[in-house]
Parts: sequence; structure tokens; C-alpha cells
Amino acid sequence: MNTENREPGSESTPKKGRWKDVLRLVVFLGIGVFFIYWFLLKLDPEQKAAIWQSFREANYWWVAAAMACSLMSHAVRALRWQLLFHPIGYRPGLNNTFGSVVVAYMANLAFPRAGEVMRCATMRTSEKIPMEKSLGTVVTERIIDVIAFAIVIVIGLLAMFGQAKDWLYDTLSEKYDHLPNMFMIGAALAVLAVLTLLFYKLLWKRLLKIAFFRKIDDLVRGMVDGVKSILHMGTRQTLLFVAYSIVIYLLYILGGLIIFQAFGETSGLGFDAAFVVYLFGTVGMTFSQGGIGVYPVLVQMALAIYGIGLEVGTACGWLLWGSQQAAVIAVGAIYLIYFSVKKRSSKK
Repeated sequence: MNTENREPGSESTPKKGRWKDVLRLVVFLGIGVFFIYWFLLKLDPEQKAAIWQSFREANYWWVAAAMACSLMSHAVRALRWQLLFHPIGYRPGLNNTFGSVVVAYMANLAFPRAGEVMRCATMRTSEKIPMEKSLGTVVTERIIDVIAFAIVIVIGLLAMFGQAKDWLYDTLSEKYDHLPNMFMIGAALAVLAVLTLLFYKLLWKRLLKIAFFRKIDDLVRGMVDGVKSILHMGTRQTLLFVAYSIVIYLLYILGGLIIFQAFGETSGLGFDAAFVVYLFGTVGMTFSQGGIGVYPVLVQMALAIYGIGLEVGTACGWLLWGSQQAAVIAVGAIYLIYFSVKKRSSKK
């Protein structure tokens, strides 16, 4: 084999990438394990026994329903993903897109960001769609998800429900003597918007000479391009994409409502509590690998706002997190076998 034209260091690049993935996995898993250890360390034997009792008394039919709800959200996500293929000339089937989505979530439990590669690889195997084409749709979907979640957070902060709003106000009041009213917040946001516009007009072109700001500019432009690509699908397809996105978030919140029914203490909680639990839980998913350790703790904290005790809140958080992961692992494993068989048959 001729190696004279090989660039220096080209052999080590994949190894560096693998070591980076392993390091990221260890760090994120380590955060999750730390939170589990930290949480257990705070509990006395009576509390641990009470948490275990809450697990034993839970109605697991509702947990199964939450698993079904989680899978339904993945199915709607697959339907939405299909729409992104239409402008580039592909019409993949729902079975393969759904399987790719579930396998991707399962892969992300093992390695951060491995799911995106798995999605593209399984679509190439099952639908003969080139990797770069699928990757473009995945990047667009991720950008839309970031924007959509930011909108959800803004809606949550502006219309935060009942007890959650009181809890937030009381918590801030303990640290600050005077809190701004809505007029002051609005005025501050308006001033910030004007300053941002002036900053962009006067300094941004100069800052683009710095690599860090060029990356920010590329990220923002990518988000804008992602939104534009949705608008280019046509009115009907765009409205359908928006409708699917809304349904996905509603199903996420519905999963919390369903889990509430598994415990007598939480069965009376409504949409407002499920919404706050979703916000807290989603933040937890970003701090550790698959949200392990952090997600249940944050869900318990959210439920404490509504007067739910530590024992039931902890059990509820773990069952909500566990139902999502169990559904992904069970169905993802089946589809992984399905795609493997399909790949072998296509080679033959």
C-alpha cells in the first residue's frame, strides 16, 4: 500500500475522536453517578425505606402507559423527520424512520451524539439515502428543536403556573430584597434588544475576525437556514411540521401526567405541574449521560413545589425517567436487529 502521500497525523485522528467520545462518556456518566451518590448520602434509613415502599405501591400499568406515550412521541418525531426529506427528493417509510429515531436515542445512552450517526447509517441501510443527505436533515431538526425548546422555556417563564410562580418568587425573595416588576423587566429587555442591535451594526464585522465569534455567527446562520428550509417545504408541509412539533411537546408533558396517576399523592396534579416537571427534567437531560441521576432529582425538586414529599417525588422521578429509557432500549434493540438483518440481506 502506498503511504507516501498520507498526511501526517491522519492515522491518529480517528483515535483522537474515539478517545474524545470515551472521555465525554466518562464525564457525563460520572456526573450522573455523583448525583445518585450525593442524593443517597442525604437520605436516612427511614427515607430510603419510604422511597422503596413508594416504588412497591406504584401502579405499574400507568408506567406502561407512560412508556407507550414516550414511543408515540418518537413516532410523531419520525413523521416530522419524513417531511425534511421531501424537499431533497426522498420519501422514506414510517417504519424505517421510526426505527432510526429509536435506535438513535438508544445509541445516545451509550455515547453522546452517537445517535445522529446511527440515524444516518440506518437510513442509508434501509432507504438507500446517502449519509450526507440524512445528516443535513438531522442538523436542521436539531436546530429547530433548540429554537422550539427556547420558545417553550419563554412560554413557561411568562405563564408559569400557580404554585410554581409563587415558589420562584419566594425563592428569589429570600436572596434579593427588591424584585423587579413586569414593567421593569420589559423595559430592561427592550434596552437589551437596542444595545444588541447597535453592537451587531457597529462591532460584529470586526469581531468576525476572531475564530470564536465566527463559530457563533455560523451557529446563528445555521439556525436561520434551518428555519428557512422549513418554510421552503410549502404551506401545507410547514403547517404540518409545526403541528407535529407541538404534538411532540404535548406528548412529553402528557408522559408526566400519566406517571402522576401511578401514585395516590400525585394523581391530583394537573397540566401545570406536568409542564414544570418537563422543564426541570429536560434541564437534567443536559447535565448527565441520558439524564441518569440528575433527571430524577430535578423532577423530585419540581414536585416539591406542589407539596409532594421527597419519597414519592423521588420514586415518581425515577419511574418517569426509567419508563422513557426502558421503552427506547426495548424497541431500539429490536430495530437494531432489524437493521442488521436488512444490511446483511442487502449485501447478499
